[in-house]
Amino acid sequence: MRIAILSPDPADEGYLTRWREVVAQNAAPLERAGMTVETRSWVAADERGAFDLVMPLLAWGYHRAGAEWRAAVNRWEAEGVNLWNPPEVLRWNADKTYLGRLAARGAPVVPTRYADRLDEAPLHDAAVAFGTDRLIAKPQVSASAWQTIRWSPGAPLDGGPTGPAMIQPFLPAIAETGELSLLYFGGAFSHAISKRPQPGEFRVQPEYDGIITRHDPAPDERVAAEAILAQVDEPLLYARVDLVRGLDGAPVLMELELVEPDLYLEYDPGAGAAFANAVSSMARKTLI
Repeated sequence: MRIAILSPDPADEGYLTRWREVVAQNAAPLERAGMTVETRSWVAADERGAFDLVMPLLAWGYHRAGAEWRAAVNRWEAEGVNLWNPPEVLRWNADKTYLGRLAARGAPVVPTRYADRLDEAPLHDAAVAFGTDRLIAKPQVSASAWQTIRWSPGAPLDGGPTGPAMIQPFLPAIAETGELSLLYFGGAFSHAISKRPQPGEFRVQPEYDGIITRHDPAPDERVAAEAILAQVDEPLLYARVDLVRGLDGAPVLMELELVEPDLYLEYDPGAGAAFANAVSSMARKTLI
């Protein structure tokens, strides 16, 4: 069985990140299960139909080329590439306004407001609506805390979103219990981690030296994650549900990562076996 994992555009700054290390972690359990794994840049023009299954897990940086990403997904779909997660998911999940749609369906989501352009007016309005003047602003299409800032009245907007933005309350639980990432493969829970920021920082990603530890989810965290996944209409090969405890202490969704999440397989007690089983099952199912 031949599997492709899509990697960054060599011309994008995402190519300079740790993606090679992560793709090796993703490939290892697949290769142990007898699959052949290759990487292809998501912008390359080579034929992907030769693969039994294609995953965009390392297409880091696609958010800086939104139109090109949508065109590529549409092209792969038209060519009949066995793409997972499925093309419709790769389109809607690339724009974080999906949080509003999930919230409208009853999923527990961090309160979020949207603005066509970030300035102080929507920030002040959000502060009133959320009951806190400690806010986070980020682009509606983003990844890895790109153009993400923490804001309070009087703070500059330097480094923040330059296009359509989203605004959320800053949740102190990020520094206390952390952002909790629950990983699901083929709809079944696999493992979880906690990501906490360094002192004085608010970003938890490895790029900002986030403190990452294995996490045993509490019952209400599992319930929240599975209530969120239940609102997704399409079948999923992989999903990362990023939760944080809100101002009321209940777990809420920060982001539902269905395009190119880090799966953190190095923290999986099963060493990625559940991931390999899900990939193999999906590839065989779609070949029948």
